[in-house]
Amino acid sequence: MASQQQVGAPMSQPGLPQATSIQQQQQQLSQQQDFDPVHRFKMLIPQLKESLQNLMKIASLNLAHNTSIDNGIKSSDASVQRFDKSLEEFYALCDQLELCLRLAYECLSQSIDSAKHSPNLVPTATKPDTVQTESMSYAQYLGMIKSQISCAKDIHNALLECSKKIAGKGQPQGIM
Repeated sequence: MASQQQVGAPMSQPGLPQATSIQQQQQQLSQQQDFDPVHRFKMLIPQLKESLQNLMKIASLNLAHNTSIDNGIKSSDASVQRFDKSLEEFYALCDQLELCLRLAYECLSQSIDSAKHSPNLVPTATKPDTVQTESMSYAQYLGMIKSQISCAKDIHNALLECSKKIAGKGQPQGIM
């Protein structure tokens, strides 16, 4: 083992700039994975399994302890682990998993809506060599944006009309 460490040590020093860039890439990847709800979900599953095993173990110990007390074999002086704390830990992990799934669902639906309402890419001036066959021209993009603005204005006007109608019905017709 000592010979492997000596062989590996000189090789890591000449590649120091590469090592730092690899570390930076790994750090960025880990930061991205922290925000990824699916990755977080996958990371929480083993914790949930462990918490459930612990919960079942504590429940069985408490049940055996209470059974022995009921049968008069033991007194209630012995300390047992608290079931409610392990149950709370289990529920907290379940809540985190639920939030991860909801966030993943929201990300997916937002991505689908984004693809539906703006399906084509607009080539940028910084990367003109990466023009794709699916991309739209700037004029087409402006047309799409103008139609989206028009649609938003129509929705705004419809909501204003509805609010005026609702406000008009709420006012008294006259004093009797």
